Amino acid sequence: MEGSVSKCLVRSVLAGMCISIGGCVYVGCEVKWVGAVLFAVGLSTILLYGFDLYTGKVGYIVENDRSFIPKVALILVGNFIGTLIVGLMIPLEGAEALALRKLDSFQFMSVLFKGVMCGMLMFIAADTYKHGKGLVPTFFCVPVFILAGFEHSIADMFYFCSGMVFSLDALAFILVVALGNAIGGMLIPLGRKYMYDKPGDGIQDAVEKPLP
Repeated sequence: MEGSVSKCLVRSVLAGMCISIGGCVYVGCEVKWVGAVLFAVGLSTILLYGFDLYTGKVGYIVENDRSFIPKVALILVGNFIGTLIVGLMIPLEGAEALALRKLDSFQFMSVLFKGVMCGMLMFIAADTYKHGKGLVPTFFCVPVFILAGFEHSIADMFYFCSGMVFSLDALAFILVVALGNAIGGMLIPLGRKYMYDKPGDGIQDAVEKPLP
């Protein structure tokens, strides 16, 4: 069990670092949409190497037993450690400005809903890759959540860490986004559980069955 926990933690830390790389390129790009597209390198690397990202795993709570919940919590902690490492190594003025803007406009329901929508997109990207559909959805879902202004808890962790913005407000912001990401990540699995006999049926049906 200890070995399993330590391996999960390593995968989670690496995932947090990968998202931080995406955050660095996004903050550093003057052209917003270019930065949004390049941010996808973080999630695509995580999927290819089998790292553990909170927003890619939390939706699967629906399809697993209760023992999966502590694993998701560990992943969230590991992701934070990864973002903290990169954030402390690479402090960015742009990240500080971005983090402060987020806190200035912090309203619970607005941030929660933005987290929900991002959670849905991240589950779509992770689940389609899991079912052998490749990385193409990743390079749509990631730019969409960024350009739409949705909130990704792990990316936000990096912005706060890189910007050296550590406060109770920042913690509250991250927790609200993480909750929203969890709700959004579970919406499709819950719907799929109700609509189809097996977890992967929805994706196969969309491919194999003609439109009515």
